[in-house]
Order: sequence, then C-alpha cells, then structure tokens
Amino acid sequence: MLYEQLDGMREYASKRLSRVLLESGGTPQARSERESFSQLYNEDLAKYDAAENGLCFGRIDIGDEERYVGRIGILDEANDFETLLLDWRAPLARPFYLATTAAPDGVTRRRHIRSRSRKVTAVNDEYLDLEAAEAAGRLESGGSVGTESALLAALNAARTGHMNDIVETIQSEQDAIIRSDHKSVLVVQGGPGTGKTAVALHRAAFLLYTYRQQLAKSGVLLIGPNPTFLDYIGQVLPSLGETGVLLSTIGDLYPGVKATREDSQRAGELKGSLTMIEVLKNAVRDRQEVPAEPIEIRFDSHTITLDRRTVTRARGRARSSRRPHNLARPIFVSSVIDILTQQVADAVGQNVVGGANLLSRDDLADIRSELRNDAAVQSALDRLWPELSPLEVLVRLFSSPDRLAAATPDLSDDDRKSLLDSHGPGFTAADAPLLDELAELLGVDDAEERERARRRWRAQIEDAQGALDILTGSAPQDLEDELDPEILMAYDLIDASQLAERQNAGTRLTTVERAAGDRTWTYGHVIVDEAQELSEMAWRMVMRRIPNRWITVVGDVSQTGDPAGTTSWNRILEPYVAQRWKLSELTVNYRTPAEIMDSTREVLQAIDPDATLPRSVRESGTQPWADHVDAGDLTERVRGHVAAVTVPGQTAVIAPPEIAAELADLSSETVSVLSVRAAKGLEFDTVFIVEPQQILDESARGLSDLYVAMTRATQRLGVIHARPLPAVLKNLAEPVRTAATTEQPR
Repeated sequence: MLYEQLDGMREYASKRLSRVLLESGGTPQARSERESFSQLYNEDLAKYDAAENGLCFGRIDIGDEERYVGRIGILDEANDFETLLLDWRAPLARPFYLATTAAPDGVTRRRHIRSRSRKVTAVNDEYLDLEAAEAAGRLESGGSVGTESALLAALNAARTGHMNDIVETIQSEQDAIIRSDHKSVLVVQGGPGTGKTAVALHRAAFLLYTYRQQLAKSGVLLIGPNPTFLDYIGQVLPSLGETGVLLSTIGDLYPGVKATREDSQRAGELKGSLTMIEVLKNAVRDRQEVPAEPIEIRFDSHTITLDRRTVTRARGRARSSRRPHNLARPIFVSSVIDILTQQVADAVGQNVVGGANLLSRDDLADIRSELRNDAAVQSALDRLWPELSPLEVLVRLFSSPDRLAAATPDLSDDDRKSLLDSHGPGFTAADAPLLDELAELLGVDDAEERERARRRWRAQIEDAQGALDILTGSAPQDLEDELDPEILMAYDLIDASQLAERQNAGTRLTTVERAAGDRTWTYGHVIVDEAQELSEMAWRMVMRRIPNRWITVVGDVSQTGDPAGTTSWNRILEPYVAQRWKLSELTVNYRTPAEIMDSTREVLQAIDPDATLPRSVRESGTQPWADHVDAGDLTERVRGHVAAVTVPGQTAVIAPPEIAAELADLSSETVSVLSVRAAKGLEFDTVFIVEPQQILDESARGLSDLYVAMTRATQRLGVIHARPLPAVLKNLAEPVRTAATTEQPR
C-alpha cells in the first residue's frame, strides 16, 4: 500500500510537470508560475525517486499502536489522510532511535525492515519489554531482547565507494546531536569511525525538515576537506530527499576560483596564520603610491604637477575614511582633482588684470569635469591609487620579491622564499581565504552597477505598466458594464511593480546556485566537517558566511594533520562566540574493528597521553600486520598484496605522495591510491599503508597522519615497509605467507 501511495504521488507530480512544460506563451505572471511549479514538481520527483530504496525501514509498537517509520512521510488520501508512514525526522518517529530495554519509552517492540527494490529481504524484531518478548515466544525460540543485529549487518556490509545514509540505524547518542536545538556553535568531537560525518549530514537533513521556511531561502553550507570526500558523501543528502545544501571545500568556496595545486607545508602554515592579515593590509597599502619625483601633466596650455606632498595629503584623506581600498578611491580622486583644479584656476588667474581670479563656480566645475576625463590625469590616478581585484593583488604579491618584502618586514628570508615558491599557475586551497580577506580589504565600488540596475528596474516597471494599460484598454466597455463590480480583473489584482517582479522570477536560480556564485551570501546554517584542519584564516572566511553563528563543527583534534590546523576548539572559536559554544562527544566507534583500534593505541598516546580510544562495537577476527621488504621490492610487494584481495568491497593504498604517484596505475573502481590528506573522512574495507616512517618524516604532524591512515579500514589493515617500522607500530605481526596476504597473522 505504501508503494501504491508513492506511485500515486509520483504520477501526480509527473503529470503536473508535463502539463506545466507543455504550456507556452502567456502573461509574465503565467511564465513565473510555470517556472515555480516546474521546480517544485522536479524536486518532488527527485525526493520520491530517492525514497524508493528502503522506503519503509522500521516499525515501533506502542501499546496497540503501530507506527511505521521511513524516509519520507506518506498519508492515506482515501482515508481522511491517515498517516501511513512517518518521516524519520518527525517527533513521533523519535522513539524508534531512542528506545532501549532500560528506557523503552512505551515501545514494546522495534522492527527493522530491510528491502531491495520493493521486496522485503529481512525482518528483525527487537523486544524492549520482557513480558512482550515472552508472550511472543521470543525467548523460548532462542531469540534475544534488544539486539543490535541490524546495526552490525550494516557495519559489516562491503563498502561501495560512496557513503550510505544511516537513517535506519541512528543510535541514541547520534540522534541527540542530529536533533539538537542549540542555536550557536555545536562542536561534535569524536574519534575515528564514530559517525561524525553521518551525523553532520543527517543533522543537515533534520534542520531542513524542521526549519524549512527559514533555511530554504538562505540555504545550508557544508564544508568538507577535499573533493574526493565531497564525492564520497554526495549521495547521502539526496537519498534523504534534500537538495538545498551547497557542498564545498575551503579551496573552492571563493567564487570563480578552484584549488588545483598544493602548497608546501611551510607555505600552507604561513598562509593559514593570522599573520597574513597584516601582510595583506601592507600589500594593499603598498599599491597606494606616492611619487618619488613630481609628475608633470600637460593640460590645455598649462602644466600641472602632482608632487609627493600633494599626493600624500590626498592619500591621507582617503585612508582616514577607513573605507576599503576601492571604496576609498573616489575620495582620493576627488582630493587630487580639487588640487589640480586649483592649479589650473591659479594659472588662468595670472592672466587676469590685477591678478584677481574671476572664474565662477560653473567654470571650476567644468575644469573638474575635464580633468576627470583627461587621459593623462586618469593614467596618473590609476598608477597612484589603482582600482584593484583580489586575484591581481595576491598574484603580484607572491610573484614579486620586492612587493613581498615590502609587505612582510617581520618574516625571515626563508619564509619569504616559501611564499614565493608557492606561486604558480592556478591557486591552492590556502589561497582562497587570502582572496576572501583581500575582497574585504578592497571592497567593490558597485555604484555604477547599482545605478544601471535601478535604470533596468525602472524600465521593467514601465514595460509592465504598459502591459497593464493595454490590458485595461482592451476590455470592451459594454463587457465592463455587464460585469459584476465584485468580479476582479487582472489589473485589479496586481500593480506594475508586482508584475515586473514576477517576470524576473522565471530567470531566478535555485538557492544553492545563487549562493555558490555570491561571495557575500550569508547562510542560515553551516556545517564544517574535518573542522580541525581549518586554518585561522579559513575560519575567518567561514565566519563571514554565517553572521548568526549557527554552525555545526565536526572533527577530532587528535587527527589534525595540517600544520595550520587546530588542536583546541576553544582557541579557534573563542574570538567569534566567546563561551557560547557547546561540546557534544561521540564515544562509540562503528567503523573500525577492535583489533585495528588496539593497534593504534600507542600512536594515539604519543599524540595525546590523555586521549581515550573510542570503543569499537565489533571485532573482525583479523589482526593488523606489517610486511617488511627490500627497498627495491616495495612497489611490487604492494601490487601483490592488492592483487591478493579477493573479498568484496573497497581497497585503499595510503602512501606518501611520491610513492602514491608510482602506484597510481592500481586505481580502479574498487582500488584507490591516496595520500593521507586525500584519504581524510573516507573508509575502505581493506587498507594498505606504505612506508609509515616516511609518512611521519614528511609531515609536521606525522603521528596524526598515521593515526588517520590506520583508522580508515572497516575490516582489514596491512602495513608494507622497507624502512624500519616506527616504534609506535612494533606490535604489528608479520603476515601469513599465503596467496591471500590479508589473512590473520600467526
């Protein structure tokens, strides 16, 4: 019956969409309505298609009431709109996730339903009430009360290369975070495999469901660590029926710029530090020049001069306004023009009998206008106070030793060299926050564009008024006389400005599309995943996009690998929200089996002696191992181990960048070859780590990188090395010498 209702909903939306698309012509209002309905029905169809797989995944019995829980809510239109299926985000569905044997919340039985296409493949009942279990004969038949078989089945399933939603198996500590009503910064701290990302994505879906009207207009921004990660999680929100979330990395958050290169560790660390604020200010001020020698300009038959004193005075007036560079430029220009106008007036006055200057205000205004339009004057002004773009300033800063030296008096020569070496074609992820900072320092002088927009709007209103006038005049007088005065015509219902506004609606982009192209867009909510990797400059960029400070921060400070990243949530958040942030912790590891987590214990202790390993909910039966080989045989041994994996699922080779490049040909639909940075946030059934000592040596936070690499595996972990094994991994055994080298060691 549920699928019959779903088919009916899909058919209705499809027919309505077809009808809308077939309509053509009509008034601007009609075109606007078609555009709105087309978007609405397309969104509905996408939601229904996403809900097709696993539409109904659970049921809770509360007394005599049976509540079915699924991906979307479905009502029975033929039976007084009785609820057939509860949306998993609805308050009435919450006991499905919270009820336990200790606190059943009235739930006597929880049923997990697994399906493929439209066929039920498994049903698992959890009895939360002992009497109900005995009455059902559950205990006598060898069953148990409050089992976790549905969760374990999901955890043990082979990975597909894309994250699946956890809507069927949300646990109580995860549910509390997903539904949190905290309206400032909520920090979700959790070790590897605790489901931080899944919680963040489901929180986005929950907030869009609960605050639909507010967030549909402003949008939700989700920031991830790299494009691979965004591709990995990209199917989760659509599977939950939500498309109003912009996914981005920090490197791609500045419109028109895409990060295509990586910085050296030192360059990235420098670019991410707050020191860059003063560096960028200096770089902008350096472009506000004062001439070393007077600039002589021939104007009509006179020579006018811009000397150091004159320009310094004009520059001082512009700077004292405290406006951004481009917005202060008109003040500088006006000051210079005033000075030059006076020079011209004085020169003209010398020819007047008695030395008196007889120029009127209109004469002076004409001189000012001519000076503003004079090519030589404009050239001088552009040199002394040019209109600048963020890209131009940053490129020139990092490509010119002289400009960089002028902007960085406190940096060492080595640090300047690191920044100069970072210059190349394209941009790095650390450049995006610098461009954003420069955009704030420079500002955009959009006065002309705003005036053009006003003129376009006035023209549209005039056109709309003309259309209404024609419509009014075209109505026959005798018809108007016969019409009931209570009947309203189109021109009684809408005025010219409303008609012009609706005409514009047909060309509007979606919220996500508009937000992606607008640097000044402010979101209703922001989610930052792997947030420990963000630099201080990156946080400034994020905070500009969320002035209400309603943010979900997801991360683990023990996994910080970026030298510019953070190891303290308080240090990074205090400047923005003081103590108005809340910490929630995830303590259970759902991804990584106990055998692998035990092997990481010494690594974590070396990072933070006070840190505690998250508790794994399962064991895999396979111990991690280390295989020592000769240096010349390293890559071939890796290839052999990869070829020996015959079990289903995804395999990852995590290696230093240089070795990863040598093994790139191994990449396929089931095998990924990655650096540690690219592997952040991902998970694989089998993981091979190559040369862990080199990973330690090449990173300022090598232990954190090694910890990240070791905790990507959901089933099996192997280490292949030619260099001596790091002391923190001495507990790893040698692998069994069989064809399947991923088996448990002796």
